[in-house]
Amino acid sequence: MFGMLGIVLTFAMVFGGYILAGGKLAVILHSLPYELMMIGGAALGSFLLANETAVIKSALGGVGRSLKGPKWQESDIQDVLCLLFQLLRTARASPVDLESHIEDPDNSPLFQSFPRILQDKQAVSLISDALRSASLNYDDPYQVEEMLSQRIRLIEDEAMHAPHALQNMADALPALGIVAAVLGVIKTMSAIDQPPEVLGKMIGGALVGTFLGVFLAYALVAPFAHRLQAVMRQDQSFYDVIKSVLIAGLHQHATNLCVEVGRQAAPEHVRPTFGDLENALRDLKRAS
Repeated sequence: MFGMLGIVLTFAMVFGGYILAGGKLAVILHSLPYELMMIGGAALGSFLLANETAVIKSALGGVGRSLKGPKWQESDIQDVLCLLFQLLRTARASPVDLESHIEDPDNSPLFQSFPRILQDKQAVSLISDALRSASLNYDDPYQVEEMLSQRIRLIEDEAMHAPHALQNMADALPALGIVAAVLGVIKTMSAIDQPPEVLGKMIGGALVGTFLGVFLAYALVAPFAHRLQAVMRQDQSFYDVIKSVLIAGLHQHATNLCVEVGRQAAPEHVRPTFGDLENALRDLKRAS
């Protein structure tokens, strides 16, 4: 909501101020298609040249994701804590029963109880691999913590490729705007014998390129890149919550304490309250 409001406000203030100051949109609108073709085409071409297919798809989808906001909300943090509570309790009660859940999560009733988490293959893989390592006596908490940290770091590095690609495009747009403006000046110089009113329009059209490059860079693409980076980082904290609970479990802390450690690891604005989590865990115990 605020993202769309920001876009509307930006356009309204920039072009509204221009019109109120006596500027004529006709000059901009006349040159806009050609300037946009040169600047936008060059930016898109360099973007395709510089990035792999996976990064391109992620960046294009990231524009919508930055407007939509983070994937994981407070309810998801509570759900993953409840899931980990059940898995740790199962592991301590019957390691054999745990094996069926971590080897085939898609058919596990525990995982199926939380479909949003089950859909995230990285979260499911992180949980299953860590619990499998513990079942294979690879239960040194510090070694597992290092393994999980490395996995999460790789996930974060891959997630950051898209915002970095968008930021690189934003950095290039002002220079591409200058390229378009220089081409406009070349066109103007070739018509130097025309009357001043014609030359004025041609020079104004050339300057549209500089304006468009700077405007797209700092008013649209760069904010999208920064917003997407913030969204990605918040979503990465979901995996830190998982790691905290699993490591606490390997230290043989009480299951409730393990879950509380994970709750404390969640960002404050998506952290479920202690009371809400306790009620959810109490309901799970009654259901079982």
